[in-house]
Amino acid sequence: MKRNCALAACIVLLAVYVSAQRLPQTVIPERYQVTLTPDFNKDNFAGEVAIQVKVTAPSTQVVLNSADMTIQDASIKSGGSDQKASVSFDKEKEQATLTVPKPVNAGAAEIRIRYVGILNNEMRGFYLGKDDHGRKYGATQFEATDARRAFPCFDEPRYKAIFDISIVADKGLTAIANTEALSDKPAADGKHLVRFAPTKKISSYLVAFAVGNFEYVEGSADGIPVRVYTVPGKKALGQFALEASQNFLQYFDKYFGIKYPYGKLDLIGLPDFSAGAMENVGLITFREVDLELDQQTASLSQKKSVAITISHEIAHEWFGDLVTMQWWDDVWLNEGFATWMESKPIEAWKPEWHVLLDEVGSGGSLTTIGALNVDSLANTRPIHQAAETPGEINELFDGIAYGKAAAVLRMVEAYLGPETFRKGVNAYLNQYAYGNATAADFSNALAHASGKPVDKVMDSFVQQPGTPLISVATKCAGNQTEVSLKQQRFFYDPETFNAGSDQLWQVPVCLKGDRHDDQNDCHLLTKRTETFSISGCPAWVIANGGGTGYYRSGYSSAAVHAVAADAETNLTALERILLLTDVWSSVRLGQQPIGDYLTLAGGLNTERSSAVFNTMLNQLEYIGHYLVSENDKTRYQAWLQTTLKPLVTQIGWESSPNDTEDTKAMRADLLNILGTAAADPAAITQAQKLAQQVLRDPNSVNRDLATAAFAVAGEHGDAAFYDQVLAEMKSAKSPEDYYRYFYTLPEFSDPQLVERTLQFAVSPEVRSQDALGLIVREMARPSAQKTAWDFVRTNWSDVEKAGGPFASAYLQHGAGYFCDATMRDEAQSFFTAHPSEAAKRTFKQSMEGIHNCIALKTAQAPRLASWLESRGGAARDAQTVRSEP
Repeated sequence: MKRNCALAACIVLLAVYVSAQRLPQTVIPERYQVTLTPDFNKDNFAGEVAIQVKVTAPSTQVVLNSADMTIQDASIKSGGSDQKASVSFDKEKEQATLTVPKPVNAGAAEIRIRYVGILNNEMRGFYLGKDDHGRKYGATQFEATDARRAFPCFDEPRYKAIFDISIVADKGLTAIANTEALSDKPAADGKHLVRFAPTKKISSYLVAFAVGNFEYVEGSADGIPVRVYTVPGKKALGQFALEASQNFLQYFDKYFGIKYPYGKLDLIGLPDFSAGAMENVGLITFREVDLELDQQTASLSQKKSVAITISHEIAHEWFGDLVTMQWWDDVWLNEGFATWMESKPIEAWKPEWHVLLDEVGSGGSLTTIGALNVDSLANTRPIHQAAETPGEINELFDGIAYGKAAAVLRMVEAYLGPETFRKGVNAYLNQYAYGNATAADFSNALAHASGKPVDKVMDSFVQQPGTPLISVATKCAGNQTEVSLKQQRFFYDPETFNAGSDQLWQVPVCLKGDRHDDQNDCHLLTKRTETFSISGCPAWVIANGGGTGYYRSGYSSAAVHAVAADAETNLTALERILLLTDVWSSVRLGQQPIGDYLTLAGGLNTERSSAVFNTMLNQLEYIGHYLVSENDKTRYQAWLQTTLKPLVTQIGWESSPNDTEDTKAMRADLLNILGTAAADPAAITQAQKLAQQVLRDPNSVNRDLATAAFAVAGEHGDAAFYDQVLAEMKSAKSPEDYYRYFYTLPEFSDPQLVERTLQFAVSPEVRSQDALGLIVREMARPSAQKTAWDFVRTNWSDVEKAGGPFASAYLQHGAGYFCDATMRDEAQSFFTAHPSEAAKRTFKQSMEGIHNCIALKTAQAPRLASWLESRGGAARDAQTVRSEP
């Protein structure tokens, strides 16, 4: 599953509030025959299921999962005896117990159940959606524990079985499922019966089907039919996804050495869908914005986003679907692997996009940097985390399962070498195909393939929380440099960090100095402190050469200034991203003054990698939002303007046929930060001009630049401009255009317009999947967050209704953007009274994040003021900033 991120950080939008326990292991499902008849007039469906099972011990009872349905009759057939079953429900555990008069003997048996279920509006189970014209459709989202809302089943990943699906649909409606249709015949009441081919052995959460008005574009890859489905009128927006899917399928066939195993591959964009996408076997479901785009006009960022989501989900067809985790505590095997893998086919297809850099440094919670941020909290978790209830399970779909797990895999791949790592992956897939496996099975396969202690390396990162800080000290004697490395668990909170930790990791560390070559000295750090020797006396040494390590590195101020002078010429883009992050984390810890970071950032004012530039801008925006006092705001804005203006001069605001993709992206980022954090009058005027140009002719401005222009123009816009944006949103022709205008609304600063956006968010005009995106964006903006927070508390019933079952969890995450003691206390009190079973850890992380922000502001704001004052409000010039201490 690819999570949808409407913000720089995000949480999974699938939360439930019930407790559950695992099923008894006395009955094992082998094959399901499921027939479903949806009724869009009554918003329900009739169902029949026959489950062929193996009984391991005689019993009069069978326990399976069932929720939100009425079982009309049930029976169990075994050994020639067919017994009618009574049914009792445990609503809290989402279980149904079938009881028969005489024991069912060990061996083969068949369970038959007839029932009626609800086509709910919560985007889980078998749910009801509507397209832009109000036409209803039914679709599924079963991960993690919602197949039980479509049919009674053994709803745990270890219970893989074959599924025979049949759909009785209204005349004129299309039915699709995991496999190809075997037949489509007339049925009673003007309906038609579609029978699908039996699946391979799969887990219940990977079953999928959809019924509605759909159309598609089609192609093939390596002999596998590939189709991209949309609601009517949008199939042209599926061409890019079709091309990408065909490329990625061929890449994965070669990489894994196992041909795509499921016969056909369908992808469908749904107007109502909670996650970003879901890797159902043979039928991958998406939000429209994560699948559909106009190839002629789409922005590069949108193309990347769609491509990454598609690649992630297709990778799952092998890693997660073909081989599935035994239990949800190892869900990182699915999500971390797919996140690590998603960039590879795109790098082969579109190398100029540099997608790996985005995945490490864009700042979202699913990136390496996002994971490091979460892992720097006391309230983080290990990658392998016990979970039993649906709430606990859904909370596992976080930045640790995605971003950290992917980063650890990237580090292990570099440690073993790409081909050795691939050999271990493919051995693992072949050994456990169509079955289940654990983290130990995976690390053992890598250890066997490599002959290295990779299982110990992985265990140290998988089984314990947090991330190490590798502190670096160097001493040159003769023509040798001794590099002393010390590891200690990193925390943002200085008091917690200084208290120390007994945790140790086995860390593959690659040392790099200013030798103007690509050779790194790589070692396995296993002790608290170790010393290694490298040849020569380099001016500086970094501890994450190659940028593949999942850890933070700590340097002295002198070392930071030395490497800053060479960063653009001697470090790769990936190394520069992680150096910026390392120095920023040292500032947050209080080990370095904020001036060290600003010196480094100023030294990158001719940066040409958009990913590096974006990482730096995110950090500079954080400083502007939270650390700059009102008295220093003008000085900070002046420093930003002076530091960034040379880039404006070089790049310009006007597009050129010679622009690289990086240049286009950087132009958009420059406009954004200069128009917002720097409040540069020229940039604001330029943004307003471009926004009006887009309103007149949407295709006249690069889409990434247009998005930046609307963000800036919105922040400085009035009610008339707000009305223009709202009108354009309602008439948008593509999902990308719709969401550009949609997410411009929470950019407006006028208090009346902030209130108007909040009211709009809870209105029927906004789909439930999008409502909280607007509210949390307002909560994330310092200038609007108090208004937004007051609105949430005052209108909680409307907010909760708009957000559905995940409202409290999402908003608890949003409170983490606060940096004020009063608001922290209010949030603590409010969410204690409005708890979420699926956000217990999120709540603790948000409260800890607020505490850390307040502490950082207290510690670094005076240093920042002094640094700015010493520069007279601005950097003197690029060379001066580069060399100053």
